Amino acid sequence: MKLPFYKELKQPKDEAPLKIMHTDTNSIEHISGRLMEALQRIPSDQPVVVVCVGTDRSTGDALGPLVGTHLKKFGLKELHLYGTLENPVHAMNLNETLNAIFQHFNNPFIIGVDACLGQLTSVGCIQIGDGPVKPGAGVNKEPPPVGHMHVTGIVNVGGFMEYFVLQNTRLSLVMSMAEVIANSFYTALSRRRPRNASSFASIE
Repeated sequence: MKLPFYKELKQPKDEAPLKIMHTDTNSIEHISGRLMEALQRIPSDQPVVVVCVGTDRSTGDALGPLVGTHLKKFGLKELHLYGTLENPVHAMNLNETLNAIFQHFNNPFIIGVDACLGQLTSVGCIQIGDGPVKPGAGVNKEPPPVGHMHVTGIVNVGGFMEYFVLQNTRLSLVMSMAEVIANSFYTALSRRRPRNASSFASIE
């Protein structure tokens, strides 16, 4: 199955991607606010699918599965989740996962979550913006882009021996960032939740 192109969201021309340090006092408020802005631009009945990309076999690349594992515990009916520590979504099964999503859901709104590398001064920052995330740092493949919008965490310094750098990233940093991202999703989706919603729909 050929994967469809992601349609761009309508957004204010002056709206730039958000980049914020995960330790900032208001990080969850800012990230959840940007998520809410995006969710308000889609129909309330459009399925929201979060794809947390990464693997539990690399400390730095475990950000996505850690976010997915945290989200699975929250109990949000309006969230369809792919990618946890138990069932990760990574380069080897990403095409298959995306094909399954587009076959299962009608016009899903997909949010991609992934780790990335960046400048030293940006390590620990979380970025959120429109457009897909492009997984594959440190692998010899070019996985397909993921998401109508993305949330990425800069877990370490990029530019040299990236696979080795991901393998040697501090777990405490990755876990802290994952908690902030998951709590931001919970805050945004709870505010969007219909009053009679109570159960959780998790598909992996």
